[in-house]
Amino acid sequence: MQVKLLVDGGSMKPGPALSQKLGPLGIPINQVIQKVNEATKAFNGIKVPVELQIDASTKEFDVNVFSPPVSELLKKELGIEKGSGDQKKIKVGNASIEQIISLAKTKFQNLLCKDIRSAVKTIVGTCVSLGVLIESKPAAEIEKEIDEGKYDKEINEEKTETSEDKKQKLDEYFSEIKKEQDKILQQEQAAKASEEAAKAEVKTEAPAKK
Repeated sequence: MQVKLLVDGGSMKPGPALSQKLGPLGIPINQVIQKVNEATKAFNGIKVPVELQIDASTKEFDVNVFSPPVSELLKKELGIEKGSGDQKKIKVGNASIEQIISLAKTKFQNLLCKDIRSAVKTIVGTCVSLGVLIESKPAAEIEKEIDEGKYDKEINEEKTETSEDKKQKLDEYFSEIKKEQDKILQQEQAAKASEEAAKAEVKTEAPAKK
């Protein structure tokens, strides 16, 4: 039989969900965890899909590791913990087109895309949903530019290395964006706190009903 799991690469831990799936089969959970962690250690810090092939009669099992989701690879590549909760307002990172091409090549076999350009567009689509900028622009804008042929040279040559100078410029741009975002969030939080305080004051001053 098969048991599908999504685990933290190299650091899977015991939990109720795992016990419910494996307990009735009599499979030693600690042994499973050890084997899964060994098989996924290359994906440390990333959520990884894993499939256990279990022989219920002998209690033996094999671990099959699949490529992590695009979103997890992007977060790892950019050093971010999570995507944006509001993609239009909050941006969480700034990727180079070379980084996107690199991820497209990594995931190509799993994306069922006809060519590397299609794979790149798939990665860009995930950037849209995560709130990740590409080349200091909204990812949706990069999608249009790919269609217009702006990145044909990089894609056709499968460029995956970002120069240090370019990295620095992307980081500096995102640093300024983040400062603006933090400023706006602080203003919104202050306004909300003020509004709640005003409501509480009105409620306190309201005459008690007889």
